[in-house]
Amino acid sequence: MAVDDLKVKIGLEVHCQLTSLKTKLFCSCSADYRGDKPNTHVCPVCIGIPGTLPVVNEKAVNFAVMVASALNSKISERMVFFRKNYFYPDMPKNFQISQYDKAGGIPISVGGFLTLDGGRRVMIRRIQLEEDPGKLSYEGTIETSRYTLVDYNRAGVALVEVVTEPDLESPREARIFLEKLRSQLEHLGVFDGSLEGSMRCDANISLAEGRRVEVKNISSFKEVERALNFEVTRQGTLVGKGIRVGMETRHWDEVRRITVTLRVKEEEQDYRYFPEPDLMPIQITEEYVSKLRASMPELPESRRQRFIETYGISGQNADVLIDNKALADFFEKCVELKTNPQEASNWIVGDLIAYLHAAGIELSESKITPKHLTRILQMIDDGTISIKIAKLVLEEMMKTGATPEEIVERKGLRRISDTTYLADLVNKIFRENTQAVSDAVRDEKAVNYLVGQLMKATQGKADPELANKLIRDKLAELSK
Repeated sequence: MAVDDLKVKIGLEVHCQLTSLKTKLFCSCSADYRGDKPNTHVCPVCIGIPGTLPVVNEKAVNFAVMVASALNSKISERMVFFRKNYFYPDMPKNFQISQYDKAGGIPISVGGFLTLDGGRRVMIRRIQLEEDPGKLSYEGTIETSRYTLVDYNRAGVALVEVVTEPDLESPREARIFLEKLRSQLEHLGVFDGSLEGSMRCDANISLAEGRRVEVKNISSFKEVERALNFEVTRQGTLVGKGIRVGMETRHWDEVRRITVTLRVKEEEQDYRYFPEPDLMPIQITEEYVSKLRASMPELPESRRQRFIETYGISGQNADVLIDNKALADFFEKCVELKTNPQEASNWIVGDLIAYLHAAGIELSESKITPKHLTRILQMIDDGTISIKIAKLVLEEMMKTGATPEEIVERKGLRRISDTTYLADLVNKIFRENTQAVSDAVRDEKAVNYLVGQLMKATQGKADPELANKLIRDKLAELSK
């Protein structure tokens, strides 16, 4: 079998911090640990001092039920926490309080799906609530480091883990799934996707009938796609050579952009799951679930339909906007400022996103505001600037935060509508491009070339309609 013919099967285990919570899952330590000194957000409960007892954060359970509802998952009537034992230093208790879907363990929900573009569903196996491990840091690479540093500030922060079936068929599709999942969580208000490390992913991948390989702790959507692309190539090369792919856990090295063996894959029994003796099972009633569902905000698919029906924007633009809540919010604020919805969506989906991607930043990291974009579109409509100039103004505005008016005046970008000035330039262009003038009588491309020369001479500031008219009037005059 050719490597290109091997079927890729990918399943994801996505760990999403419930970043809207103020405290950890089982204690009162602050969950807002970013930027603080290591090991300062800890207490006897979250580091497992004997005699202490965990207490479930009720709001975390509420959020987890909302996530399960948004992902069409069946809410369990009874939720049980389990201890997951392992021998790694990232949990100070030497076990993680998690959930388990076998041997009597009941996660917060089972089943469900998330719909990709085109309507294809990626099925969800389970959703569970658990505590986040601490953060490990290494000197250099994981293989060569002489020591491991541990920061327990993150240990105990509430996580929702979403486990999919192996339904994803490419690294690109895995990235799209993650983007759509992030949008769901952001719209629910339980998660802030802009916080670094708040959404992490373990990816299970196999080719053809090969054995499953897990790639651990991938920190961004871009890196998920890169790591899985590397694994497709690595596993495909082994299969092509007749070498069996081993079942193992591998680490994604973002610097070298390769996966490296971390450990032989554990079996479930290696974790020695057993019910958490310090936490009672939690009953989840239909009344409780119904009340939470009624309080849930508008979700992406509903928002997409409203954008199309209320604002008349294209389905393609709506798809792009709702996949990033910040962009969707930005768009709606522009509309509130009386901006034409279709024009606003075109600029956001086109030029604004292109700039963000080129700069490698999120919308929140740029300096643009809805008022800025609205004013740019108004300046185009009233003839102050051309579309070409508006694109330059947009880029400058996103870098500096200056208003469109300030940029236009400082750089002298106002549209030129002085007929006498432009007519003199037309005469000069005709003298310098005699062949194009001759060709323009029978060739529309030559006419466009002459118009382009006038726009070039004015650095794109000439009124396009006036420039076109002056060129054509001059040609008509010469042909008499």
